[in-house]
Amino acid sequence: MDKKVITECKKYPIDSASLLTFISVETGGYGFDQKTGKITIQFEPLWFKKLAPKAPNGIWASNKVSVQSKEWIAFNDAFSKNANAAMMATSIGIGQLMGLHYKRLGYKSVSDMWDDAKKGIDRQIYQLFKFIDTDNKLKIALMNQDWHTVATIYNGSGYKQIAIKYGRVPYDEAMERAYQQFKNK
Repeated sequence: MDKKVITECKKYPIDSASLLTFISVETGGYGFDQKTGKITIQFEPLWFKKLAPKAPNGIWASNKVSVQSKEWIAFNDAFSKNANAAMMATSIGIGQLMGLHYKRLGYKSVSDMWDDAKKGIDRQIYQLFKFIDTDNKLKIALMNQDWHTVATIYNGSGYKQIAIKYGRVPYDEAMERAYQQFKNK
């Protein structure tokens, strides 16, 4: 984990090991793609379809990958059809926060949220903290290292089935492992 990320996490009134755990499992600690320098994204076609039901199908409709170059192709296609809906339907930065949360984070528009996140890791960690701080159940679960509750709130109740489907370690187990690495730092 980058030292700047660790330093930024210690600025907030929440257990930094829990915050680092959250970040580590979400993005491995990277808010920007190491190859391109662009903000890390995960475009969600199902959300885009909900937010822009009249948008014509295109490349965006078949996005099911997390390879950044392909995420950007799908996102850019959706953006060309409905910019606001595309930004709201995309998780961004180190915390992978969906743009649709822009009001919750105190922004006037989704583009303001994106612009702020692009400024640096410090702003992305601020957004993540603000997201956690505005959900008391999530905040308490993080403070208590209740990884099942964190996983359920953040990724939905089907997170274990999704992990099995894709041959991944379930989110709660990944968080427990990561927490063991960060708790003494």
